[in-house]
Amino acid sequence: MKTLLEIAKTYALHQQAVAQANALNKDTVFDALTAAGIATVNVTFDGEGDSGQIESIVVDGSADIPQVSIELQRTDWGTGKLDSVQSTLRDAIETLCYGYLSQEQEGWENNDGAYGEFTFHVAGRKVELEFNARFSDSTLFNHSF
Repeated sequence: MKTLLEIAKTYALHQQAVAQANALNKDTVFDALTAAGIATVNVTFDGEGDSGQIESIVVDGSADIPQVSIELQRTDWGTGKLDSVQSTLRDAIETLCYGYLSQEQEGWENNDGAYGEFTFHVAGRKVELEFNARFSDSTLFNHSF
């Protein structure tokens, strides 16, 4: 059985690998988007109750995404290592968004969940994330008479 310190080290190693994969995958995705002449990509997501998904991917106002194959980086939990995999551009965009959610808002799909939108600005090679976290609230009042 792993100690709390070992689990924390494994988690930190995994988060470093996720951030590294995201940086490499961002460059790869933007290279493919630029080559395809795409200006913007909008990706919406929604999740709650321990489940979440990408809702839509819209490229320059259309759901049509060029059928391009690119090489992405991924990591498996506990390894801290990156592996190369082939992916379609559509799946690569989705993978990158899930990677950023894992990196910045881990657990976004749990409990009340969250929703939002990624916007890829191809010319500036920038991804913006609009993130809306949901939460339940409770107020306790005690009275004694």
